[in-house]
Amino acid sequence: MKFDVLTLFPEMFTPLKDSIIGRATQNNLIEISLTNIRDFSKDKHKKVDDTPYGGGAGMIMRPDVVYDAYESIKSDNAKVIYMSPKGKVLNQSKIKELSKESHIIILCGHYEGIDQRVLDEIVDEEISIGDYVLTGGELPAMVLIDTVSRYVEGVLSKDSVLEESFSDGLLEYPQYTRPEEFRGQRVPEVLISGHHENIKKWRKEKALEITNKNRPDLLTKK
Repeated sequence: MKFDVLTLFPEMFTPLKDSIIGRATQNNLIEISLTNIRDFSKDKHKKVDDTPYGGGAGMIMRPDVVYDAYESIKSDNAKVIYMSPKGKVLNQSKIKELSKESHIIILCGHYEGIDQRVLDEIVDEEISIGDYVLTGGELPAMVLIDTVSRYVEGVLSKDSVLEESFSDGLLEYPQYTRPEEFRGQRVPEVLISGHHENIKKWRKEKALEITNKNRPDLLTKK
């Protein structure tokens, strides 16, 4: 799986060099390449934006600069995603779908956005990570890379992605480890009973309980 990121701030992606995603990169399970859009500005000051036609606050990223950056990395099999609050909200189903792609190009906007003409020309899909607005697309891009990479074969064990929140439409059940007692609270007896069927039943009940409390909307979709 290859991720190409078009961004004005490639230095923001340093955290992806650590932990699970960092190891996946080192083991050649995924590849993350960063392209600085500013490098394609023809302006002597490396300016990449301009004022919006029709007036309004803020600045708009120029279509020619963005397109030239895209041209430098495009490929026939790449899916181009624009991280935008106007896009469809990311969910586990979409993540699994994207994990089957071999090459994903992620476009990160900034300022008041990107000229619509280049979006119409190169973008296959717009994706949002929630109903709120951030200062740019870099953090959403990192979220997308992290979530999709977890489903790439070899990055995690298969069991790790089978039993977690949203994997079966429910939020995950509570988890416990040693010590058996912590500040007067003991691990639920069922989890140390060795009775696998009872453990499975308890976990399902707890998952339903937590989902009903925190995300009842998920239950209406089942």
